[in-house]
Amino acid sequence: MPCAVYNILELKILSERNNTMKQLRLVILGQGRSGRDIHGLHLKKDTERFKVVGVVEPLKPRRDRAAEEYGCEVFEDYHDILDRKDIDLVVNATPSNKHFEITKDLLEHGFNVLTEKPFVPTVEEFDILEKTAKEHGCHMLIFQQSRFANYFVKVKEIIASGVLGRLAEVSIQFNGYARRWDWQCLLACNGGALANTGPHPLDQALNILNDYDHMPNVFCKMDKLNVFGDAEDYCKLILTSPGKPLIDLEISSADAYPLYTYKIQGSCGTLKGTMSHIDWKYFKPEEAPARENVPGPYYTTPEALPTYCGETLKWYEESWDGDPQAPFIAAVAEYYNQIYLLFTEGRPHDIQPKQVRQQIAITREAHRQNF
Repeated sequence: MPCAVYNILELKILSERNNTMKQLRLVILGQGRSGRDIHGLHLKKDTERFKVVGVVEPLKPRRDRAAEEYGCEVFEDYHDILDRKDIDLVVNATPSNKHFEITKDLLEHGFNVLTEKPFVPTVEEFDILEKTAKEHGCHMLIFQQSRFANYFVKVKEIIASGVLGRLAEVSIQFNGYARRWDWQCLLACNGGALANTGPHPLDQALNILNDYDHMPNVFCKMDKLNVFGDAEDYCKLILTSPGKPLIDLEISSADAYPLYTYKIQGSCGTLKGTMSHIDWKYFKPEEAPARENVPGPYYTTPEALPTYCGETLKWYEESWDGDPQAPFIAAVAEYYNQIYLLFTEGRPHDIQPKQVRQQIAITREAHRQNF
């Protein structure tokens, strides 16, 4: 069943019910687009449950701004916090190629760590970090918030209802047209479409497959079209597993006519939609005419004129509309809501390490096929 997704107002109401609510103390590493505009944006709203007590940022203008925005201590280097004992969680929003070494160092010093995606580029590095976290009794969290986006929650709800029947294919497109020239265009920085954008749709796709104990068959074609670097900006990823729908995942910066985010084909209907609007159409098998295969010449008239199979089914059509900005806001809020419940009530977080490990293994195989 889809998890509950709370908005900021609902979280404040929950907070008001318990004036003694524990406040978790956090340090954010990095004040780039992720550290400031995603994590920081949420944490500045959810202040009854979380308190940013420190920010680490090498650029002085960003440090000065962080001190003003959060009212916290600021540091130029994360090593300056390693002796602290009053920090519940460190958010590692540093550049992707620094995730492994910094997360490992923090875990070794006994910190709980939330690391941005892409977590690490190899399963070998993942296994080292997971082992380190267990040895030091720390939480190792990976920021894969898109599973909680309201449009994906709705997609999962429709699939779970069974109205689409048995699924044959799940097509996901995170497409648009753009040229890019920052550090995320470089393989050495663990950049590229699949590593950078891919964790969002790939996590959703693997959640639909729900077979985390087995590696699917992987086919991947990558290309570099409008990117100023050596990493891909086009990726076509096909995943197949026995008894599971085919996954057709596309991430492209060369699509000026993006049509949908999701298209799902099932035995009883079809779903198509974007992050703000979803349509699904289906028939009910119990209402359809009874049919049997006709192995010989097929005709329906006394004259035995050739004809084609045809019938009129009773179709049901439904739709859903969502705020195009809500997926991002609600997803981050729910991710942090689950962090709070993990720390205060011991409830396991929905984003489990082994799920991210499977994603890393697939991404690694995709790169092996193309670079």
